[in-house]
Amino acid sequence: MPTHPIRSLPDVASAAQTDAAGALDWVGMENIALPVRLLGADGATVQSAARVSAFVNLANAQLRGIHMSRLYLHLDRALGAEALTPAALRRLLHEFLDSHSGLSDRAMVRIAFEHLLRRSALVSDNSGWKAYPVEVTATLAQGHFTLELQADVQYSSTCPASAALARQVVQNRFVADFARGKALDHVAVECWLGTQQGICATPHSQRSTARVRVRLAPGFDLPVVELLDAIETALATPVQTAVKREDEQAFARLNGENPMFCEDAARRIRRALDADERIADFHIRAAHHESLHAHDAVAVATKNVPGGY
Repeated sequence: MPTHPIRSLPDVASAAQTDAAGALDWVGMENIALPVRLLGADGATVQSAARVSAFVNLANAQLRGIHMSRLYLHLDRALGAEALTPAALRRLLHEFLDSHSGLSDRAMVRIAFEHLLRRSALVSDNSGWKAYPVEVTATLAQGHFTLELQADVQYSSTCPASAALARQVVQNRFVADFARGKALDHVAVECWLGTQQGICATPHSQRSTARVRVRLAPGFDLPVVELLDAIETALATPVQTAVKREDEQAFARLNGENPMFCEDAARRIRRALDADERIADFHIRAAHHESLHAHDAVAVATKNVPGGY
């Protein structure tokens, strides 16, 4: 029986491209399903389902394409072997470039996932889970490593203008129900304040979203939980998980004490991040998904670093 020599598999991507040559800024894959692990504040590892994008540039203008399978295998090995850290991401990008020697001199990976945190209720002894959309982007270009962290935080915003208008309506009702020049009955006023007749107008509030992207300074770990905590503390009214009546009442009080335009929210977050030495630059977008209007009110703030966001 005749035997046939074993032939190597064709590699069309490595062939010279003579008819349409040219370098490409980025080539790679998006929405790769992979698990990602993050170290929690207690040292425990939290695993999440992630969507990963991996890219290198094609600096060699004469070659047709890159080796996408190599990027995938490096991703699978790296994310499966250790938790997400700046050092691990830097090693991964070096592996991208080492496997594309002569083809590429820039590499990038973007990892998007939802980070679950257990949050305590405001007053009661309950707690519940909250999912925060998080995105980590690492880039290695000509030996320079940059790392960005983005997170979304939802919060409640009470409109200051609406609050002032509502207070005026309540004042007018008080004047109508309690004639001037007559002695006020403390019990009657107290009862009146507890009725819909008394508090006849309330300000509008809405669920709002703060999207914060930070560029991290070298020498620090990924401060995912710290960033989320800083944003929520600055805003004071993050959305809740487990809520009993006493928690809802406390939330109503927080909203009343913290009326915010989108401009106020963006400035609050900026103050919280400005002094953090781990953050080299930041981009803040506060969007209030209004209940009065059919459009959003949006404010943007940056650290104002030269050449930054």
